[in-house]
Amino acid sequence: MNASFNAHKNAKGEIQGLIIVLQDITRHMRLDNMRKEFVANVSHELRTPLTTIKSYAETLMDGAAENPDLRNEFLSVIDSESDRMAVIIKDLLELSRFDDKRMEFDMELRDMVQLLIKNLHSHAITAEKQGKTITFHSDIARADIMMDSARIDQVINNIVSNALRYSHEGAQIQVELQQRGLFYMVYIHDDGIGIPKEDLRMIFERFYRVDKARSRELGGTGLGLSIAREIMEGHGGRIHASSELGVGTTMTLRFPKP
Repeated sequence: MNASFNAHKNAKGEIQGLIIVLQDITRHMRLDNMRKEFVANVSHELRTPLTTIKSYAETLMDGAAENPDLRNEFLSVIDSESDRMAVIIKDLLELSRFDDKRMEFDMELRDMVQLLIKNLHSHAITAEKQGKTITFHSDIARADIMMDSARIDQVINNIVSNALRYSHEGAQIQVELQQRGLFYMVYIHDDGIGIPKEDLRMIFERFYRVDKARSRELGGTGLGLSIAREIMEGHGGRIHASSELGVGTTMTLRFPKP
């Protein structure tokens, strides 16, 4: 709470009372704290690959470049960390466009059934190599939705990639499309490691990771689900997660019918 006051004077300049203004600055403080936390997170996320790149580059300059095996190994790490920084920066720029209301969607009527089939087909080889399976079922032959197909494909790609990333060998990823009243529902279920109950409500926050060390190791930036939520809301839709630790996770996408 912020308070300010001023003396109330009459025509003769005599003080007759006080004018007190009370201002609730809770929202302002919350936004300020969020900005500070966001800057701290960005700094940390960029500092980690930068530190690795600098360390390996210095080692190469100190003589490791003379060893072909070490040189190739170190250059591979530098290349990988550079790519990681590029992904983080791309995601940050995308979120910035959402925040500034500058994100434009190329909306058109598209069939969600075909979009899902095409997307899941692109993950089939990766799933097979990892000893995992992806199945798709729809109770309708066609589901026309007004959407930016590239953006919705991005959302589904993020969720399916997470399902593959955080599941064990032999896992099953099941994707289902249903018609529910005024909405089309897409359910993406995996029987992976699951998400603890206390973390579930935070997974759509920027840079939030359930397992920070493992997520970085597997290439996660902590921004994918935040972007997915922004895209879904931009389509008048909704994204929801339900999960049980050690059992699996279900991501639900709800799209309004045109």
